[in-house]
Amino acid sequence: MGWIAGLDIGSSSSKAVLMQDSTLVAHSIQTTEGNFSNAASEVLHAVLDAANLRSNELDLIGASGLGASFIPYPSVKISDIACHSRGAYFYQPSIRTLIEVGNQVSRVIKVTPHGKVAGCTTGDKCAAGSGRILQIVAKVLQVKLQDLGTISIASKKPAKFTTGCAVFLETEAVSRVAEGIPKEDIIAGLHQTLATKIAAMAHKLKVEEDCAIIGGGALDIGLVKVVEQKIQHRLFIPEEPLLSGAVGAALIAAERSAGD
Repeated sequence: MGWIAGLDIGSSSSKAVLMQDSTLVAHSIQTTEGNFSNAASEVLHAVLDAANLRSNELDLIGASGLGASFIPYPSVKISDIACHSRGAYFYQPSIRTLIEVGNQVSRVIKVTPHGKVAGCTTGDKCAAGSGRILQIVAKVLQVKLQDLGTISIASKKPAKFTTGCAVFLETEAVSRVAEGIPKEDIIAGLHQTLATKIAAMAHKLKVEEDCAIIGGGALDIGLVKVVEQKIQHRLFIPEEPLLSGAVGAALIAAERSAGD
């Protein structure tokens, strides 16, 4: 395998990796900011610059994510579910259950001993079932998204949320603030709500060890802890939990090319 790039162009962030001989050489993560084409170009050139390469020196580009069709270079388009499964397997070959908590959706994927998809269940498209709700509540509470997990760990009495709708969850969060409920309890209550949705999907698909979590939700230690409690399994977190899609895109593209 020569120089292979993998791109995962999502609604919130765009990720790129550069691989050679199945070795991860460089990676970049940047915000998409509503322009898939520009985001793809910028994140790809970031990894090329890191390796002092030009785009014409690439042998292949694998692409995945919501904005994959907007990539302004010839590429192999691959489903994001397949890419996440293969990418997580790259980081931990023992993985058999993969939980993705992304900006758009949450999913639970069963992974074969060869890193392929054995089954998948996806949550409803409401933001309350995805990492998007974390962004919404962080804004309501005026805290940094990356601090939600740390803050929630201090909770003694997680707040109760009575709805599964993102719009009403936001309204409830505002009401909890007005009631004087501490931020850590509001965040912990939100984690409980989101983790319950994720656990329901996991149980439906029948969890098998080892288990991993990826996506932006994997960066929230409070959420990870609650999900672990609800599924009663420890979750492996890849070194870069946002990169599994890009890594999988590169590896699958290379494997398909080798099979031609």
